[in-house]
Amino acid sequence: MITKTIKASEIQKDWYVADADGKILGRFASEIAQILRGKHKPNFSPNMDMGDFVVVINAEKVKVTGNKETDKTYFRHSGYPGGTTFTSLSHLRRTYPERIIENAVKGMLPKNKLGSAIMKHLKIYAGAVHPHTAQQPKKLDI
Repeated sequence: MITKTIKASEIQKDWYVADADGKILGRFASEIAQILRGKHKPNFSPNMDMGDFVVVINAEKVKVTGNKETDKTYFRHSGYPGGTTFTSLSHLRRTYPERIIENAVKGMLPKNKLGSAIMKHLKIYAGAVHPHTAQQPKKLDI
């Protein structure tokens, strides 16, 4: 029996729209990460970009449980001495709500070139309007 390896030209990518309104952040991000990675496809190969495109709308309405709204912080470092920056989830929701879902999904993908390529297939919008209607995305029920 021979295992057939899929070629890059045989990969078909679909478009999906996921509504984050009222969804729990971690569970929502893990479902998106699996679709971006392509794990839902029967011919999944871990070394190839097999996933689909995902458009997330209403990113500002995603929910978190417990006290995460005030206690959760995001860490950044500029590379310079003393260049640490901590941002709370509530501040990030007011300024850049797309980054909440972006950071959660990015943490669930591979930390290499493949993960960077997969992240380019994720489109996140704070409101309900998105410019990807020409791709005729399917509604994703998560």
